[in-house]
Amino acid sequence: MYRVQEFAEQAGVTVRALHHYDRLGLLKPLRNGRTGYRAYRDSDFARLEQIVVLKFLGIPLREIGPLLRTPKSASLRDVLQKQRRVLWQKRRHLDAAIVAVELAERSLGGTNEPDWKLFTLVVKEIEMQNDNDWTKQYYSESAKAKIDARRVLWTPELQERATHDWTQLIADVSAAAARGEDPKGDAGQLLAARWRALLAGFTGGDPEIQQGLNAMWADKANWPEGKAKGFNIPSDVTDFIRRAQSTSA
Repeated sequence: MYRVQEFAEQAGVTVRALHHYDRLGLLKPLRNGRTGYRAYRDSDFARLEQIVVLKFLGIPLREIGPLLRTPKSASLRDVLQKQRRVLWQKRRHLDAAIVAVELAERSLGGTNEPDWKLFTLVVKEIEMQNDNDWTKQYYSESAKAKIDARRVLWTPELQERATHDWTQLIADVSAAAARGEDPKGDAGQLLAARWRALLAGFTGGDPEIQQGLNAMWADKANWPEGKAKGFNIPSDVTDFIRRAQSTSA
């Protein structure tokens, strides 16, 4: 048995934290009936360790209690998956802020006068990235988890390359449509293959992610206002690719 001060020192936490966990019902010590002193047991160290780990992961204390009371792996898995998405979102915002600071530093050059137009573009880009949460509504929980896992591989260099490749492909398809190319022909099938390859760069070939992506594009009329809604693939391009893919293996 440990008195509260001794337990706090052994566990590496503050007495104030222990009192707080006690009030929330997360870690209830034994109480001496005569003196009212709190007393902790060896088994309380394991309980405290669970609380500290979940708190470190960013899970609110109000959600930790139910998790500890019903230690079902499925319930914990769902919470951890959601928390992983929250952490990825924070990481993406931090990455965008770091890029903004680096661009700001470079814009100064050898002078002390910043390029405020550049700053404005950077801010708009970050705001656009922060507004992308609306896309999550189109994906299942399982697909969201898979997308988060793939973000580990998605570097700024890959994003730049993907943007370039998509821009070039859309231009090539538009040119082929203007020339009257047959989507069923060799040239049309090569364009369709390039289209599938770029899509696979995002979906990883996973049908569940592809299903969410299809649902998002089918609902384009209801996208929120902003840069995302302003992005448009010309109808001649989508028609050409649709006809090419309908004949491809």
